[in-house]
Amino acid sequence: MKIYTKTGDQGKTSLLSGKRVEKYQPRIDAYGTLDELNSCVGMVRDHMSNPKRKEEVLAVQDQLFSMGSHLASEPGQTEFPLPKLEESWISDLETAMDTMNEDLPALTSFILPGGHVAVSHCHIARTVCRRAERGVVYVASEEEVDPVITKYLNRLSDYLFVLSRWVSDSVRAEEIPWIPKK
Repeated sequence: MKIYTKTGDQGKTSLLSGKRVEKYQPRIDAYGTLDELNSCVGMVRDHMSNPKRKEEVLAVQDQLFSMGSHLASEPGQTEFPLPKLEESWISDLETAMDTMNEDLPALTSFILPGGHVAVSHCHIARTVCRRAERGVVYVASEEEVDPVITKYLNRLSDYLFVLSRWVSDSVRAEEIPWIPKK
């Protein structure tokens, strides 16, 4: 199978149904941003040495692919079976955050991203996640989108923030608080 098809050379792409749409459409932008997020999360996974966290992050990547397949489908599409989106994914993220937070110092101010390359990758993934969430919310304002996707992305950005703090603590990196100039 060839990777290149040349069918997108005129600025159009296909949804899973085969329907051709412009590449600039919000739905395409939303699942393209999910793809970008998945790549960022892969970089986070590459920097994980803790097996439990690595497993969590791998599950996130799988879940992002499932959500992307839903966004790549037209609402009401029944020709192709889509992976089930689970509310439990959201509670799994919440449980992971609660567990990580147990050992972290209390948060008293905003934190400047950085301190270690792994921490920085968590923050990059977090900000791409926020952008993906905005894109999905926009699509949802125009057409049907499974609400699990927006809830999950909202919680995932929180998870990535807590993960950045957990990694920072694990590698003993300095968390630099943001102190506004007066």
